[in-house]
Amino acid sequence: MPARKGPRPETTDAPPGTPLAHRQLSQLAPPELQERLFTRAAALPDVRVAPSGISVPGARAFWLRPESARGPRAAFQVGTEFAHIHPAEDGSLHLTFPPETARRVFQQGWGMPHPRSGTPMLFGPRDEAELEVVWQLLLRSYAWAHEGQDAGVTVE
Repeated sequence: MPARKGPRPETTDAPPGTPLAHRQLSQLAPPELQERLFTRAAALPDVRVAPSGISVPGARAFWLRPESARGPRAAFQVGTEFAHIHPAEDGSLHLTFPPETARRVFQQGWGMPHPRSGTPMLFGPRDEAELEVVWQLLLRSYAWAHEGQDAGVTVE
């Protein structure tokens, strides 16, 4: 996995007891790239799109059909939701990874852990090259939730 170029985006914490969310504040993904990522993920086998069961209003989540959710409990945020993309004014995602993948994502600058839950936040893609890296990482999250393993998707 290549290192993400540039400094880490600004983010905001989600203070306990407030309606605020852990979100990306700078270096935002263009809405067109957000939609392309969303469309790809929505077309994955056994995925249905619905509002997130854990995120802010307007977050669109990727849920596996229950009979297709073969991953460990840690592969899901709530129910069979394995990932969600925040509303367009943010464009980051929260998703699950096997621990080693999450460690590499953080080391290479593609994301950071949620300040309380530890759920990985993946920064929204700023350009075509980043879209492909973020897509490959989303596929890893999907494979872990769907198949119960890190499917070895190569992130170049």
